[in-house]
Amino acid sequence: MTAVFDPRADIARLRSGHGVKWGALPPGVLGAWVADMDFPVAPVILSRLREVTDFGYPHWPAGDPVVAAFEERMAGRFGWTPAPGRTRVFTDLIQVLQVIIEAATVPGDGIAVHVPNYPPFLASIVRAGRRIVPLDPDAFDPDALRDCALLVLVNPHNPTGRVFRPEELAVMADAARKYDVPVLSDEIHADLVHAGHRHIPFAAISPDAAARTVTTTSATKSFNIAGLRCAVAHIGPDRIRAALDRMPLDYFGQPGILGRVATVAAWREAGDWLDGLLATLAANRERITRWAATLPWDSGFRAPEGTYLAWLDCAGSPFGPDPAVHLEGVAGVRLGRGADFAEHTASFVRINFATSPEVLAEILARITGALT
Repeated sequence: MTAVFDPRADIARLRSGHGVKWGALPPGVLGAWVADMDFPVAPVILSRLREVTDFGYPHWPAGDPVVAAFEERMAGRFGWTPAPGRTRVFTDLIQVLQVIIEAATVPGDGIAVHVPNYPPFLASIVRAGRRIVPLDPDAFDPDALRDCALLVLVNPHNPTGRVFRPEELAVMADAARKYDVPVLSDEIHADLVHAGHRHIPFAAISPDAAARTVTTTSATKSFNIAGLRCAVAHIGPDRIRAALDRMPLDYFGQPGILGRVATVAAWREAGDWLDGLLATLAANRERITRWAATLPWDSGFRAPEGTYLAWLDCAGSPFGPDPAVHLEGVAGVRLGRGADFAEHTASFVRINFATSPEVLAEILARITGALT
Protein backbone atom coordinates (compact mmCIF):
# COMPACT_ATOMS: atom_id res chain seq x y z
CA MET A 1 0.00 0.00 0.00
CA THR A 2 1.42 3.36 -1.07
CA ALA A 3 0.80 6.62 0.74
CA VAL A 4 0.22 8.88 -2.26
CA PHE A 5 -0.90 12.38 -1.35
CA ASP A 6 -4.05 13.77 -3.02
CA PRO A 7 -4.01 17.60 -3.11
CA ARG A 8 -7.70 17.96 -3.97
CA ALA A 9 -10.29 19.32 -1.55
CA ASP A 10 -13.83 17.96 -1.97
CA ILE A 11 -15.75 20.70 -0.20
CA ALA A 12 -19.15 19.09 -0.80
CA ARG A 13 -17.93 15.95 0.93
CA LEU A 14 -16.50 17.96 3.80
CA ARG A 15 -19.73 19.91 4.29
CA SER A 16 -21.71 16.68 4.50
CA GLY A 17 -19.42 15.10 7.09
CA HIS A 18 -19.05 15.53 10.84
CA GLY A 19 -16.05 17.88 10.96
CA VAL A 20 -16.64 21.27 12.58
CA LYS A 21 -14.47 23.19 10.10
CA TRP A 22 -17.01 22.84 7.30
CA GLY A 23 -20.04 21.42 9.08
CA ALA A 24 -20.46 24.52 11.26
CA LEU A 25 -20.46 26.94 8.32
CA PRO A 26 -23.49 28.60 6.74
CA PRO A 27 -24.02 27.67 3.08
CA GLY A 28 -21.68 29.50 0.75
CA VAL A 29 -19.11 30.41 3.40
CA LEU A 30 -15.59 29.07 2.89
CA GLY A 31 -13.70 27.74 5.91
CA ALA A 32 -10.11 28.68 6.76
CA TRP A 33 -10.42 28.79 10.52
CA VAL A 34 -10.13 25.54 12.54
CA ALA A 35 -6.70 23.89 12.12
CA ASP A 36 -7.90 20.86 10.19
CA MET A 37 -6.79 20.10 6.65
CA ASP A 38 -9.13 19.64 3.70
CA PHE A 39 -7.13 16.81 2.11
CA PRO A 40 -8.14 13.14 2.05
CA VAL A 41 -6.51 10.94 4.65
CA ALA A 42 -3.49 8.90 3.56
CA PRO A 43 -4.62 5.67 1.86
CA VAL A 44 -2.33 3.57 4.05
CA ILE A 45 -4.05 4.90 7.19
CA LEU A 46 -7.50 4.08 5.79
CA SER A 47 -6.26 0.63 4.81
CA ARG A 48 -5.00 -0.12 8.32
CA LEU A 49 -8.28 1.07 9.81
CA ARG A 50 -10.24 -1.25 7.51
CA GLU A 51 -8.15 -4.17 8.71
CA VAL A 52 -9.45 -3.74 12.27
CA THR A 53 -12.10 -6.38 12.89
CA ASP A 54 -12.38 -6.33 16.68
CA PHE A 55 -13.65 -3.37 18.67
CA GLY A 56 -13.26 -4.90 22.09
CA TYR A 57 -11.10 -3.53 24.87
CA PRO A 58 -7.59 -2.75 23.55
CA HIS A 59 -5.01 -5.46 24.13
CA TRP A 60 -1.35 -4.95 23.28
CA PRO A 61 0.57 -7.95 24.64
CA ALA A 62 3.87 -6.71 23.21
CA GLY A 63 3.44 -3.18 24.58
CA ASP A 64 1.55 -0.18 23.29
CA PRO A 65 2.45 0.21 19.59
CA VAL A 66 1.88 3.98 19.78
CA VAL A 67 4.66 4.34 22.34
CA ALA A 68 7.06 2.31 20.20
CA ALA A 69 6.16 4.27 17.05
CA PHE A 70 6.64 7.56 18.92
CA GLU A 71 10.06 6.58 20.21
CA GLU A 72 11.15 5.41 16.76
CA ARG A 73 9.94 8.63 15.13
CA MET A 74 11.60 10.95 17.60
CA ALA A 75 14.91 9.17 17.20
CA GLY A 76 14.75 8.72 13.43
CA ARG A 77 13.23 12.03 12.36
CA PHE A 78 14.31 14.49 15.04
CA GLY A 79 17.48 13.00 16.52
CA TRP A 80 16.15 12.72 20.06
CA THR A 81 15.93 9.38 21.87
CA PRO A 82 13.16 9.41 24.50
CA ALA A 83 13.98 7.67 27.77
CA PRO A 84 12.20 4.30 27.92
CA GLY A 85 9.23 3.79 30.19
CA ARG A 86 8.26 7.47 30.36
CA THR A 87 5.73 7.78 27.53
CA ARG A 88 1.99 7.76 28.18
CA VAL A 89 -0.84 7.74 25.67
CA PHE A 90 -3.58 10.38 25.97
CA THR A 91 -6.53 11.50 23.88
CA ASP A 92 -5.22 14.91 22.80
CA LEU A 93 -2.84 17.69 23.74
CA ILE A 94 -5.47 19.72 25.57
CA GLN A 95 -5.93 16.79 27.93
CA VAL A 96 -2.16 16.57 28.37
CA LEU A 97 -1.99 20.26 29.27
CA GLN A 98 -4.81 19.97 31.79
CA VAL A 99 -3.24 16.90 33.40
CA ILE A 100 0.18 18.54 33.66
CA ILE A 101 -1.30 21.75 35.08
CA GLU A 102 -2.88 19.73 37.89
CA ALA A 103 0.25 17.65 38.47
CA ALA A 104 2.83 20.45 38.37
CA THR A 105 1.07 23.55 39.71
CA VAL A 106 -1.48 24.74 42.25
CA PRO A 107 -4.20 27.41 41.93
CA GLY A 108 -2.72 30.87 41.75
CA ASP A 109 0.56 29.73 40.19
CA GLY A 110 1.94 31.52 37.16
CA ILE A 111 2.23 29.61 33.88
CA ALA A 112 4.46 31.20 31.25
CA VAL A 113 3.25 30.92 27.67
CA HIS A 114 4.00 32.73 24.44
CA VAL A 115 1.11 34.93 23.39
CA PRO A 116 -0.73 35.01 21.11
CA ASN A 117 -1.42 31.30 21.58
CA TYR A 118 -3.83 28.47 20.89
CA PRO A 119 -7.12 29.58 22.53
CA PRO A 120 -7.97 26.27 24.29
CA PHE A 121 -4.55 26.34 25.99
CA LEU A 122 -5.16 29.84 27.32
CA ALA A 123 -8.66 28.90 28.43
CA SER A 124 -7.38 25.77 30.21
CA ILE A 125 -4.89 27.81 32.22
CA VAL A 126 -7.49 30.38 33.26
CA ARG A 127 -10.20 27.86 34.10
CA ALA A 128 -7.74 25.94 36.26
CA GLY A 129 -7.26 29.07 38.36
CA ARG A 130 -3.68 29.67 37.28
CA ARG A 131 -2.18 32.93 36.03
CA ILE A 132 -1.03 33.45 32.46
CA VAL A 133 2.44 34.98 32.37
CA PRO A 134 2.73 36.24 28.78
CA LEU A 135 5.92 35.77 26.80
CA ASP A 136 6.81 37.48 23.53
CA PRO A 137 7.40 34.87 20.78
CA ASP A 138 10.09 37.12 19.29
CA ALA A 139 11.86 38.35 22.43
CA PHE A 140 12.06 35.89 25.32
CA ASP A 141 12.76 37.39 28.74
CA PRO A 142 14.47 34.73 30.89
CA ASP A 143 13.50 36.48 34.12
CA ALA A 144 9.82 36.07 33.23
CA LEU A 145 10.14 32.54 34.64
CA ARG A 146 11.21 33.81 38.06
CA ASP A 147 7.75 33.42 39.62
CA CYS A 148 6.35 30.70 37.35
CA ALA A 149 5.53 27.10 38.14
CA LEU A 150 5.40 25.91 34.50
CA LEU A 151 6.57 26.99 31.05
CA VAL A 152 4.28 25.98 28.19
CA LEU A 153 6.18 26.01 24.89
CA VAL A 154 4.33 25.60 21.59
CA ASN A 155 6.95 24.89 18.93
CA PRO A 156 6.34 25.31 16.03
CA HIS A 157 4.25 28.16 17.34
CA ASN A 158 0.51 28.53 16.79
CA PRO A 159 -0.62 31.00 15.47
CA THR A 160 2.53 32.87 14.33
CA GLY A 161 4.22 29.91 12.62
CA ARG A 162 7.55 30.60 14.37
CA VAL A 163 10.03 27.73 14.58
CA PHE A 164 12.30 28.46 17.51
CA ARG A 165 16.03 28.37 16.80
CA PRO A 166 18.47 26.22 18.79
CA GLU A 167 19.92 29.29 20.48
CA GLU A 168 16.45 30.49 21.49
CA LEU A 169 15.58 27.10 22.95
CA ALA A 170 18.89 27.06 24.80
CA VAL A 171 18.09 30.40 26.46
CA MET A 172 14.69 29.06 27.52
CA ALA A 173 16.31 25.89 28.84
CA ASP A 174 18.85 27.88 30.84
CA ALA A 175 16.08 30.01 32.35
CA ALA A 176 14.03 26.92 33.20
CA ARG A 177 17.08 25.44 34.94
CA LYS A 178 17.88 28.67 36.78
CA TYR A 179 14.39 29.02 38.19
CA ASP A 180 13.71 25.27 38.41
CA VAL A 181 10.64 25.39 36.18
CA PRO A 182 9.26 22.30 34.43
CA VAL A 183 8.41 22.65 30.75
CA LEU A 184 5.49 21.35 28.74
CA SER A 185 6.62 21.31 25.11
CA ASP A 186 3.79 21.02 22.58
CA GLU A 187 5.44 19.78 19.38
CA ILE A 188 2.35 18.71 17.44
CA HIS A 189 3.38 20.74 14.37
CA ALA A 190 6.93 19.35 14.30
CA ASP A 191 6.45 17.58 10.96
CA LEU A 192 5.10 20.74 9.33
CA VAL A 193 8.31 22.76 9.11
CA HIS A 194 9.15 24.57 5.88
CA ALA A 195 12.42 24.61 3.95
CA GLY A 196 15.22 26.49 5.64
CA HIS A 197 13.99 25.67 9.13
CA ARG A 198 14.41 22.71 11.45
CA HIS A 199 12.43 21.46 14.40
CA ILE A 200 14.44 20.58 17.50
CA PRO A 201 12.72 18.83 20.43
CA PHE A 202 13.10 20.90 23.57
CA ALA A 203 14.17 17.79 25.48
CA ALA A 204 17.12 17.41 23.09
CA ILE A 205 18.69 20.71 24.17
CA SER A 206 20.50 19.29 27.21
CA PRO A 207 20.25 16.52 29.82
CA ASP A 208 18.72 19.03 32.24
CA ALA A 209 16.10 20.05 29.67
CA ALA A 210 15.24 16.40 29.08
CA ALA A 211 14.81 15.82 32.80
CA ARG A 212 12.41 18.73 33.26
CA THR A 213 10.39 18.51 30.01
CA VAL A 214 7.07 16.87 29.24
CA THR A 215 7.15 16.45 25.45
CA THR A 216 3.73 16.05 23.90
CA THR A 217 2.73 15.45 20.31
CA SER A 218 0.32 13.60 18.06
CA ALA A 219 -0.04 12.41 14.48
CA THR A 220 -3.42 14.13 14.26
CA LYS A 221 -2.22 17.50 12.94
CA SER A 222 0.23 16.32 10.28
CA PHE A 223 -1.94 13.47 9.02
CA ASN A 224 -5.41 15.02 9.36
CA ILE A 225 -6.86 12.49 11.82
CA ALA A 226 -7.84 14.73 14.74
CA GLY A 227 -11.19 13.01 15.21
CA LEU A 228 -9.48 9.73 16.11
CA ARG A 229 -8.15 11.23 19.36
CA CYS A 230 -4.71 9.92 20.12
CA ALA A 231 -1.69 11.75 21.55
CA VAL A 232 1.42 10.96 23.56
CA ALA A 233 3.36 12.63 26.34
CA HIS A 234 6.90 11.76 27.35
CA ILE A 235 7.21 12.58 31.04
CA GLY A 236 10.75 13.75 31.81
CA PRO A 237 10.36 15.18 35.34
CA ASP A 238 10.44 12.53 38.08
CA ARG A 239 8.09 14.57 40.26
CA ILE A 240 5.40 14.78 37.58
CA ARG A 241 5.85 11.15 36.64
CA ALA A 242 5.38 10.11 40.27
CA ALA A 243 2.29 12.30 40.57
CA LEU A 244 0.72 10.67 37.53
CA ASP A 245 1.63 7.20 38.79
CA ARG A 246 -0.27 7.94 42.01
CA MET A 247 -3.48 8.70 40.16
CA PRO A 248 -6.21 6.02 40.04
CA LEU A 249 -5.99 3.45 37.25
CA ASP A 250 -7.47 4.83 34.01
CA TYR A 251 -8.29 8.16 35.70
CA PHE A 252 -7.39 9.91 32.46
CA GLY A 253 -9.11 7.44 30.15
CA GLN A 254 -7.38 6.24 27.01
CA PRO A 255 -7.76 6.38 23.22
CA GLY A 256 -9.45 3.47 21.51
CA ILE A 257 -8.15 0.99 18.99
CA LEU A 258 -8.75 3.10 15.87
CA GLY A 259 -6.82 6.11 17.09
CA ARG A 260 -3.87 3.92 17.97
CA VAL A 261 -3.93 2.02 14.67
CA ALA A 262 -4.13 5.24 12.66
CA THR A 263 -1.31 6.86 14.63
CA VAL A 264 1.05 3.94 14.14
CA ALA A 265 0.23 3.79 10.41
CA ALA A 266 0.85 7.51 10.07
CA TRP A 267 4.20 7.52 11.82
CA ARG A 268 5.52 4.30 10.33
CA GLU A 269 4.02 4.07 6.85
CA ALA A 270 2.77 7.43 5.57
CA GLY A 271 6.07 9.22 4.98
CA ASP A 272 5.50 9.55 1.22
CA TRP A 273 2.08 11.07 1.88
CA LEU A 274 3.62 13.59 4.26
CA ASP A 275 6.22 14.55 1.66
CA GLY A 276 3.43 15.26 -0.82
CA LEU A 277 1.56 17.29 1.76
CA LEU A 278 4.63 19.41 2.52
CA ALA A 279 5.13 20.16 -1.16
CA THR A 280 1.52 21.33 -1.48
CA LEU A 281 1.75 23.42 1.68
CA ALA A 282 4.98 25.01 0.42
CA ALA A 283 3.24 26.10 -2.79
CA ASN A 284 0.25 27.43 -0.86
CA ARG A 285 2.56 29.26 1.54
CA GLU A 286 4.29 30.91 -1.40
CA ARG A 287 0.92 31.90 -2.88
CA ILE A 288 -0.31 33.49 0.33
CA THR A 289 3.02 35.30 0.81
CA ARG A 290 2.81 36.82 -2.67
CA TRP A 291 -0.82 37.78 -2.09
CA ALA A 292 -0.07 39.45 1.25
CA ALA A 293 2.58 41.60 -0.46
CA THR A 294 -0.13 43.07 -2.72
CA LEU A 295 -2.38 44.26 0.10
CA PRO A 296 -2.85 48.04 0.25
CA TRP A 297 -1.76 48.29 3.88
CA ASP A 298 1.43 47.30 5.64
CA SER A 299 0.46 43.97 7.24
CA GLY A 300 4.02 43.15 8.31
CA PHE A 301 3.29 39.64 7.07
CA ARG A 302 5.95 37.00 7.68
CA ALA A 303 5.70 33.69 5.89
CA PRO A 304 5.22 30.99 8.54
CA GLU A 305 8.32 28.93 9.24
CA GLY A 306 6.16 26.00 10.29
CA THR A 307 2.48 24.95 10.38
CA TYR A 308 -0.13 25.62 7.70
CA LEU A 309 -1.35 28.78 9.43
CA ALA A 310 -0.81 32.33 8.18
CA TRP A 311 -0.98 35.13 10.78
CA LEU A 312 -2.03 38.39 9.12
CA ASP A 313 -2.36 41.81 10.73
CA CYS A 314 -5.33 43.73 9.33
CA ALA A 315 -4.69 46.95 11.25
CA GLY A 316 -4.93 49.71 8.65
CA SER A 317 -7.32 47.67 6.52
CA PRO A 318 -10.98 48.63 6.01
CA PHE A 319 -12.07 45.47 7.87
CA GLY A 320 -12.71 47.13 11.20
CA PRO A 321 -11.78 46.16 14.77
CA ASP A 322 -12.80 42.51 14.34
CA PRO A 323 -11.67 41.67 10.80
CA ALA A 324 -12.55 37.98 10.90
CA VAL A 325 -16.19 38.72 11.75
CA HIS A 326 -16.29 41.43 9.09
CA LEU A 327 -14.84 39.16 6.40
CA GLU A 328 -17.27 36.36 7.13
CA GLY A 329 -20.19 38.73 6.70
CA VAL A 330 -18.87 40.60 3.67
CA ALA A 331 -16.66 38.07 1.88
CA GLY A 332 -18.13 34.73 2.94
CA VAL A 333 -14.85 33.49 4.45
CA ARG A 334 -14.45 32.30 8.03
CA LEU A 335 -10.98 32.92 9.46
CA GLY A 336 -9.54 32.60 12.94
CA ARG A 337 -10.25 35.67 15.11
CA GLY A 338 -7.10 37.35 16.36
CA ALA A 339 -8.83 38.32 19.61
CA ASP A 340 -9.20 34.64 20.49
CA PHE A 341 -5.41 34.23 20.60
CA ALA A 342 -4.59 37.31 22.72
CA GLU A 343 -6.20 40.57 23.73
CA HIS A 344 -3.59 42.61 21.89
CA THR A 345 -3.98 40.76 18.55
CA ALA A 346 -7.61 41.63 17.81
CA SER A 347 -6.57 43.18 14.48
CA PHE A 348 -5.14 39.86 13.24
CA VAL A 349 -6.70 36.96 11.40
CA ARG A 350 -5.38 33.41 11.16
CA ILE A 351 -5.74 31.85 7.72
CA ASN A 352 -5.57 28.06 7.40
CA PHE A 353 -4.00 27.34 4.01
CA ALA A 354 -4.14 23.53 4.22
CA THR A 355 -6.53 23.23 1.31
CA SER A 356 -6.39 22.79 -2.43
CA PRO A 357 -4.76 25.54 -4.52
CA GLU A 358 -8.15 26.25 -6.08
CA VAL A 359 -9.95 26.73 -2.77
CA LEU A 360 -7.12 28.85 -1.40
CA ALA A 361 -7.21 31.06 -4.50
CA GLU A 362 -10.94 31.60 -3.97
CA ILE A 363 -10.47 32.41 -0.27
CA LEU A 364 -7.81 35.01 -1.03
CA ALA A 365 -9.84 36.45 -3.93
CA ARG A 366 -12.82 36.89 -1.63
CA ILE A 367 -10.73 38.72 0.95
CA THR A 368 -9.30 40.97 -1.77
CA GLY A 369 -12.80 41.58 -3.08
CA ALA A 370 -13.88 42.85 0.31
CA LEU A 371 -11.49 45.79 -0.12
CA THR A 372 -13.73 47.41 -2.74
